[in-house]
Amino acid sequence: MWIQKEIKLSAKKRGFHLVTHEILQQIPELQNIKTGLMNIFIQHTSASLTINENADPTVRTDFESFFNQAVPENEAYYLHMDEGSDDMPAHLKSSLLGCSLNIPVTNGRLNMGIWQGIYLCEHRNYGGSRQLVITLQGTS
Repeated sequence: MWIQKEIKLSAKKRGFHLVTHEILQQIPELQNIKTGLMNIFIQHTSASLTINENADPTVRTDFESFFNQAVPENEAYYLHMDEGSDDMPAHLKSSLLGCSLNIPVTNGRLNMGIWQGIYLCEHRNYGGSRQLVITLQGTS
């Protein structure tokens, strides 16, 4: 069985946001997969996806602090500055973290660790809503 659909995440401020529940609300088809995989692909170049700690919000704050230090704004060597000082750093952060995730599905649920959650990594000050393509494959 293959299912593919596009979903939209609500606009978020710059930072790392736990969006597992927001995604799951929009894919009730997941319940029909006994054994399979879910691929999540973000259709943007200035936001990314990752999986990490789902309990302590300071982890997400630390992620933002680290990436802001590792990829600072207003570097003299940036040529791409058309959309503001956060534009090129957002593209770099997105490439470092990645644009897709693959997650195993078991008995209609994501088979992640108890402390794992899906993050939307919003790298722009005003990124707006974000579009995801969800592809489910598996047996029912």
